[in-house]
Amino acid sequence: MRKADEFAIANLPIASIDLMEKAARAFVQSFLRDEFDTNKSIAVFCGKGNNGGDGLAIAHLLLNNGCENIKVYIINFSDKQSDDFSINLQRLDESRCKKIVINNAAELKNVKADIIIDAILGSGLNKPLEGDYADLVKYINKLNKKIYAVDVPTGFPAEGEIPANYNGIKAYKTVSFQRPKINFFFPESALATETYEVTDIGLDEEFIQKQDADFYLTEESDIQQLLKPRKLFSHKGTYGHALIIAGNTDTMGAALLSSMACLQAGAGLTTACIPQSGLIALNTSLPEVMALPRDEYTRIENPAKFQAIAVGPGLGISSENEKLLESLISTDQPLIIDADALNILAERIDLIDKLSENTILTPHMKEFDRLFGEHNDWWDRVQTAKEQSKRLKIVIILKNQFTFICLPTGKCYINPTGNPAMAQGGMGDILTGIIAAFVAQRYSAVHAAILACFFHGKAGDYLARGSFVVTASEVAKQVSKEINMFS
Repeated sequence: MRKADEFAIANLPIASIDLMEKAARAFVQSFLRDEFDTNKSIAVFCGKGNNGGDGLAIAHLLLNNGCENIKVYIINFSDKQSDDFSINLQRLDESRCKKIVINNAAELKNVKADIIIDAILGSGLNKPLEGDYADLVKYINKLNKKIYAVDVPTGFPAEGEIPANYNGIKAYKTVSFQRPKINFFFPESALATETYEVTDIGLDEEFIQKQDADFYLTEESDIQQLLKPRKLFSHKGTYGHALIIAGNTDTMGAALLSSMACLQAGAGLTTACIPQSGLIALNTSLPEVMALPRDEYTRIENPAKFQAIAVGPGLGISSENEKLLESLISTDQPLIIDADALNILAERIDLIDKLSENTILTPHMKEFDRLFGEHNDWWDRVQTAKEQSKRLKIVIILKNQFTFICLPTGKCYINPTGNPAMAQGGMGDILTGIIAAFVAQRYSAVHAAILACFFHGKAGDYLARGSFVVTASEVAKQVSKEINMFS
């Protein structure tokens, strides 16, 4: 983003102070949509760098928009100040805005405000707060007021490890400019901001897209490019045959959910390899799905006739299932491995290096750590996922609120869809079935993973608009409708 700023200033052309004004306007528009009561008192805390310059410009604009009760606190903990901060400070001095200079944290007393705007330190910080800054932020957080952060909460690292003992601003909302910060997608970011919004400040999108990066955010335009329309004269054979190896005596629900999702996501044929005891349940609930009974141990005959094989949901951990997984891996056919199959793999680490290229693993946090070792934070976990995907030439889908799809190239796609209403059992089974459907339809492993994660979350997002809780069965039934919206 710093490169994008510099490019804009050099080529648009636009002066840096005018770019700061655009950022301030974008923040104010977002802020006033949330806080339309102009009678509320607002305290704006400004450092002396460009983040503070943004804060000064924001205060000035809020005054012009009818917010009369504003007080600006200049955090004077350094002799240095940016040129644009100086310009905006002069503009503020010429206005009627109340201004207080704070030379050390002990001077900050009796702050009374309904809302606080944090523009103290920007995205350049890469270590925990210390000294007066730490004391200042501790005081602000203790006020227990609604805090809006400018671009990034003070003390929050924009990328890299987020300390477990995070001591920065705890914002209600962060308004970020042009792009979200990478760390907003990690669970630890909840320590720093409840939510975030990205506002466009007019930077050159073409320039940004050309920059080399490890992280990419999936957008609807990407999905529209990847999804293939169904053509006249196509038939069930056109859309492939998926095999779902799932379920056990007490966990047939997982097999049913995965198979249902596979149907709804468009596989031409779906076969469920299930225990004999599950046949009545399968035939009753999903008559479209064929059955391949699984006794104590079944060697899948001619696995090459299936365009996709998914194994794991509700499978159970046993020596028989270990043999089954080992035999599948030995066929050199790419697999979709989930749930209990991942746990078996964690006990048989020797099998990991035997995985075929383009195999897809779908672990949640604990399953991932069983496979690849304990991790203290999500940043390190994703770095490991990127390294292992590249080393093994497989796709790792690391599931979370924002799912990380790590590719054999070393790149990572972040899936933005999905919501807390989907925090229900069975959601992983649904995702596995959707992935199997796309692989069966002859999408590459990478494209199948991206599409499946997107539509899985998109279905949940639609359902969550009218419900506090969304069930896995509901998501499975909604998937085909969401895909149709993009067809």
